[in-house]
Amino acid sequence: MQRVTFSKVISSIYSATSDEEIVHFVLEDLLAAGQTLALNVPLGTLSLIEFHPDMSYPRLAGEQQFTTSEMNLVLPLLHSYPHYCPYEVLLASFNYSKLSEALIEKARKHLHAALEEGIWDQEMRPVRNVLSRARLKLRNLGIDIVSILETGYVLMRLSERKLMNA
Repeated sequence: MQRVTFSKVISSIYSATSDEEIVHFVLEDLLAAGQTLALNVPLGTLSLIEFHPDMSYPRLAGEQQFTTSEMNLVLPLLHSYPHYCPYEVLLASFNYSKLSEALIEKARKHLHAALEEGIWDQEMRPVRNVLSRARLKLRNLGIDIVSILETGYVLMRLSERKLMNA
């Protein structure tokens, strides 16, 4: 799995969310054919929209509302897809209202120092707690947030087995 460049994530997050109130995500291999995610930025709602060739209008397949903290973590994950989103990007997005290369670098250094001090887990706990809540909401839309050991997180399609239990 490859990591997308920080500047690409930053520019796509802020160009999309500052220009439009509703941002659409067509995430190939994550969503079924004909499905799109629509993010209403001011309301913090993420809607799963289905287009059927035999219908003249789209259908709302699911919708979830996210808190500001949850949205601060979901946005970098959506913009990083299909690549993983590194810990430092998530930490910077969680802690600061505007993401920048400097803030991501600051978060990277902070996490590196925490790792050396043996408190990395403690530093990432608030991010993991919010990601856990966001994961439950995304599962209702057929998406899972998966941890990649010592790397970050990536969005993946929820398996059929997990879909039945969601």
